[in-house]
Amino acid sequence: MRPKSEPKHPQRELFQAELEQIIDLHHPLVRLGKCIDWVSFEEALGATYHPTQGAPGIATRLMVALHYLKYQHDLSDEDVVAAWAENPYWQHFSGERYFQHRLPVDASSMTRWRGRLGEAGAEQMLRETIAAGIKMRVIRPADLKRINVDTTVETKAIRYPTDARLYHRCRERLVKVARAEGLAIKQSYEHVGRRLLMQSSRYAHARQMKRARAATRKLKTQLGRVLREIERQVTEPSEKFAKLLETAHRIYMQQRHDKNKVYSVHEPEVECIAKGKAGKPYEFGNKASVAVTSRGGWFVGARSFTGNPYDGHTLAAQMKQVENLIGHKVGEVHVDMGYRGHDYGGAATVHVDKRRRGRTPRALWRWMKRRAAIEPSIGHLKLQHRLERNRLRGVAGDAINAILAAAAMNFHKLRGAFWPIFLRCLSQLWSGLLSVTASEAFQDQPLCA
Repeated sequence: MRPKSEPKHPQRELFQAELEQIIDLHHPLVRLGKCIDWVSFEEALGATYHPTQGAPGIATRLMVALHYLKYQHDLSDEDVVAAWAENPYWQHFSGERYFQHRLPVDASSMTRWRGRLGEAGAEQMLRETIAAGIKMRVIRPADLKRINVDTTVETKAIRYPTDARLYHRCRERLVKVARAEGLAIKQSYEHVGRRLLMQSSRYAHARQMKRARAATRKLKTQLGRVLREIERQVTEPSEKFAKLLETAHRIYMQQRHDKNKVYSVHEPEVECIAKGKAGKPYEFGNKASVAVTSRGGWFVGARSFTGNPYDGHTLAAQMKQVENLIGHKVGEVHVDMGYRGHDYGGAATVHVDKRRRGRTPRALWRWMKRRAAIEPSIGHLKLQHRLERNRLRGVAGDAINAILAAAAMNFHKLRGAFWPIFLRCLSQLWSGLLSVTASEAFQDQPLCA
């Protein structure tokens, strides 16, 4: 069922003080909470609930607020829930009226709620940050006419893949799932395989490559024996078991120079992507495309792609998402030279960067050189907003993580828009320059009341 709606005129508690009597109502997080249209999230996610069956769901505003704070502060599900119970401003932002001393939800509820959220719900969270910026007048409608687009790698939280480790890990998973299905495994190679994996890594570190390759071949042989033993016993495996068997076959048969290789047992969709970096030649994850306004650096789009497509072949899909989020057409798009031969055929003008100015007008050339401003924005996504080590599972997790990282970046910038005014008023209060209250200093500000 849908979450219960709050009463319009709730009865006050006799022995509890309201949060608004404890906190500073001019705090940036308090004021930002008034600028966000929380009803839009309930309308967007209402179709995912059954109208009559089941217990009422968790409050939508609470879950949305927890995810904004999680991605802004780069916290895990457990950490953001624990910090929520200690921070009155976080509780007020999530819609609480009184201070709560217990955890709001179990951390596993956030994982299940993200499955309900989906890519469309994550886009709604990004859309609402743009709408709040326009309402606060920190994003001008003219800024949304010109954007920069670029791609990056959304790395997955997996270990660096080696053949020996893949054979060993795949055999472990096969034995564990087979025994859970009730199959009898004659020999699991648990202790022998662990010793061979250790020998393979040590031989490779000592540059004794023949011995390292011999240990890797033995691990592959053990995987083949376990795989054939399971196939002799099972006739109709479950969906999960069949997918694992398919992944094991691909790992067992793949060669060094094959395409579409498997680099992780639990994340077989991971791709090996080379972006030409000297310090990191290869990255393992999926390709993500982001769109940022040329002026202001506001994120207006973020998409993940499977299969490591060419950068130019992601532009049409990215532009479609951007126009859906901002609600109108884009005028100018600036991309790097990796987008030559792109697939976009819309009304916007695409400017591909070039090394020399030539006959390009000076004003346009300045905007083209400003395209490089998207690079530090991508760096912030990776270092501060959980794009570097994606821990969400599957292709759906890749899409949700990229969009929520972009939404968290906008959320961080929206909070920052309140801080100069807030700190200036505090300094005036401390110095005794304000004769009444700090509320008078906020009356003529363009930000939300």
